[in-house]
Amino acid sequence: MEVAKTLGFSAVVWKEGNIYVASCPKLDVASQGKSMEEALRNLEEALELYLEDEDAEKLQNQNVKCPENR
Repeated sequence: MEVAKTLGFSAVVWKEGNIYVASCPKLDVASQGKSMEEALRNLEEALELYLEDEDAEKLQNQNVKCPENR
């Protein structure tokens, strides 16, 4: 039986021209949208796809550091 685990990550959102950019610095994943809400939904989907290829428990137990100079 597969058990789902919920992980929490912070997001940063900013506006660039006419689009909003949403980024999860801890995992270096980003997405964009026409509104802040759309950018966050797209980021959530991008994170789900990213984590499908990663061992979520391994990521949680690692000391994942934010990239420098971002």
